[in-house]
Amino acid sequence: MTPRFAPVARRTALALAATALAQVQAQTTAPTVLAPVVVTSTRIEAAAFDLPASIQRLSGDDLRAGRAQVNISEGLGAVPGLLARDRQNYAQDVQISVRGFGARASFGIRGVRVYVDDIPATLPDGQGQITNVELGTVGRVEVLRGPFSALYGNSSGGVISIHSESPSGPARLDTSVGLGSDGLRRVAASASGTTGEGQVIGYTLGASRFTTDGYRQHSATERQLANARLSFKLGAATQLTLVANRVELPEAQDPLGLTRAQWQAAPRGVDASALSFNTRKTMTQEQGGLVLEHGIDAANTLRVMVYQGHRSTAQFQSIPVATQASPLHPGGVIDLSRDYEGADLRWRWKGETASLVAGVAADSLREHRVGEQNFTGTGASAVLGVRGALRRDETNRVSNADPYLQAQWQPTPAWLVTGGVRRSVVDFQSTDAYITKTNPDDSGSARYAATLPVLGVSFAASDTLRLYATAGKGFETPTLNELSYRASGATGLNFALQAATSRSLEAGVKAKPWAGSELTLAVFNTTTDREIVTQTNVGGRATFQNAGATRRRGLEASGAFQLSPSLQAQLAATWLDARYRDGFLTCTATPCAAANQAVAPDNRIPGIARTALFGALTWLPAGGWRLGVEGRALSKVFVNDLNTDAAGGYATLAAHAGYQLSLGAWDLGALLRVDNLAGRRYAGSVIVNDGNGRFFEPAPGRTWLASASLSYRF
Repeated sequence: MTPRFAPVARRTALALAATALAQVQAQTTAPTVLAPVVVTSTRIEAAAFDLPASIQRLSGDDLRAGRAQVNISEGLGAVPGLLARDRQNYAQDVQISVRGFGARASFGIRGVRVYVDDIPATLPDGQGQITNVELGTVGRVEVLRGPFSALYGNSSGGVISIHSESPSGPARLDTSVGLGSDGLRRVAASASGTTGEGQVIGYTLGASRFTTDGYRQHSATERQLANARLSFKLGAATQLTLVANRVELPEAQDPLGLTRAQWQAAPRGVDASALSFNTRKTMTQEQGGLVLEHGIDAANTLRVMVYQGHRSTAQFQSIPVATQASPLHPGGVIDLSRDYEGADLRWRWKGETASLVAGVAADSLREHRVGEQNFTGTGASAVLGVRGALRRDETNRVSNADPYLQAQWQPTPAWLVTGGVRRSVVDFQSTDAYITKTNPDDSGSARYAATLPVLGVSFAASDTLRLYATAGKGFETPTLNELSYRASGATGLNFALQAATSRSLEAGVKAKPWAGSELTLAVFNTTTDREIVTQTNVGGRATFQNAGATRRRGLEASGAFQLSPSLQAQLAATWLDARYRDGFLTCTATPCAAANQAVAPDNRIPGIARTALFGALTWLPAGGWRLGVEGRALSKVFVNDLNTDAAGGYATLAAHAGYQLSLGAWDLGALLRVDNLAGRRYAGSVIVNDGNGRFFEPAPGRTWLASASLSYRF
């Protein structure tokens, strides 16, 4: 923070707070009593307050109000235990971890399962992404943490379930335009409503285009999104929902990470290799699905979900030409074509004091993986950053068919018992089509299986207080991306990599001490055997191995307060101690014929912050001025297993102000937002165990956003 700007920031925050408090004093209406928050991500519809699980529900308005609506990470700060980081790199996606699961991901999302309108955004190998979410049409987000996540099968360190708006009433059209720092541009439009006698048809449609020059050099991006959700009432007890979405990245430049020296010297710069190889990604994805739910009678319901999709990705990496000279090297271009599909058949019975869910989930993935050199020519005539000679060609398949059973029983009005079990079997198969005199046939297969039980008990000590305890077992297979390379430089998939298994215990308290408030507190302990860890990571390409046992223990607290009909406050705090219980050997260079660097027991697991804090105060009336302040703080994050370096802790403050005006059927809105008011320099995310020491992904300094919106109600 510059000396001149510090007083301005303080005056801005004080002015916002004073305005909000003055309006609170002018209010004569008592604080609003919050309606029960009902969640469905546990598969049994219930009030989140009553369940023996850590679960948060955010409305679409919570995600959008006062925000750019570019990344889902913008609105997830109020969820304790969840860390969502905007990497300022759209070639690698948002970095999301839940209670430390997923922190090692170098791109995409792993260790956490994601669903969009009940359609898996996580493939059967455990690799997921969240780029196909159009935030303008989101109705709610549910985040499930802890033991109950395991009932979703492989790689369920947590579950993020995103649902489009469920329309009601006449049609509504919405448009918005946003402009911001570093060439940010976002244009969006959506439509929703119901039609037909008895509102038998409902629709939610949305599309957006986002472009940015990027905070850092070589980080420009264009992204196009479209989403459609149609619902049909086929009778008094039958509903059909159709979902389709498409996302396209015509090109997302990849600025890579920076060494500490590079970061301190020029945080907006890039390593020279990013420019010489023009590191970048292109991607398109289309998917669709349907959900049919039929009420057989008052107690029994049958639900069928089927989906299908295709995703194609081309990634240009910064692998040096000399490294690719080895006849066994797969090249510096990764070209993936993925077709995936699945189904979930579920029966639900609901009685007076008990309910039961039984089902089977089956998913399959077919991946065609091609590797090519990222150059043509030799010597002075070499051209970098283009497709070169073929170096890899294989077809990989992953499938699962998991039966599951869940039950809920309320033996007395005060006690609630919830449990379940899932049998998860994941099969991997690889067929190698690139076979030469020096490159052998690397076809192979592997099977991973586990039985995953969960049991939880909740006690209603009073109408406003719940106590609960839960225990469960989970497991996590390696993804295809984690299997794809061997640290030794040998060809073929690394089928020696084993699945990790975990055991979790959690206890918590939920309270509503006064009208319009809700507090949660949870303590947990998770131990993992055969933890999958990054072994080498150079030029954007990582290899993995199994370490020994690890332990994650922590405390999460959150509070939501409706201080008046228009004034809301949110708080979230996380303390997470994640450590290796066993020592192991790792590599500091690649290729690595044999691990030779000792990681000491009790070292911290990299990529995981020990403490995280979030707080927000928002004045959000139906019309007129809207104001808000938001603060975030994060402790230091170790960047490697050796714990020899870390990204320092930081705290940031953001503020936004807007105006909402209604003119008959028209609603007009305007917003101005400033992030990182103090202009702090910090690493927004890290690349775990990067072999070149390029661990750090700098966050932007002070940035601004201005947007306008227009809505029409028919």
